[in-house]
Amino acid sequence: MKGTYLLVIYLRKKSLINIGALGRLEFQAGYYFYVGSAMGNEGSNTLLNRVKRHVDSSSNKKIHWHIDYLLDCEYSYISKIFLIPSSERLECFLSSELKDSCDKYINNFGSSDCSCDSHLFYFSKLRDFL
Repeated sequence: MKGTYLLVIYLRKKSLINIGALGRLEFQAGYYFYVGSAMGNEGSNTLLNRVKRHVDSSSNKKIHWHIDYLLDCEYSYISKIFLIPSSERLECFLSSELKDSCDKYINNFGSSDCSCDSHLFYFSKLRDFL
C-alpha cells in the first residue's frame, strides 16, 4: 500500500538533538507533526512498513532519516499516527497546510527531496483539528 502518513510526536522535555546534516538543534517541549510518504508497492517502502519502522524503538534500528534522530530522543514518543492510503504523493500539500497553522516549523527537516520548507511542525499544544 502506498500513501502519506502523519506522526504526532510528543516531546516531554526541551532537548538539544543532533539531526545529522542539520546539526544540533534545540527542540521545545510540545507536539511535533511529521509528514512523510511511502510510495513502494512492496517491502520496506510500503506505507505500513515505513510507519512500523518509525514505531520500532529497538536500539539496533539504523538512523537514516531526520525523523529517526528525533524519535531516538529519550523524551520523545509517537502519540498518534494517521495513515492516508493514496497513489498520489500528498506530503507537500499536508506540509503547506500545517505550516499555516503551526507555532513554528523546523527548517529543512525531512524535506531534502522536495521544495517544502519543512515536514516537521511544532505545536505547543494539540489543537481542535485532531
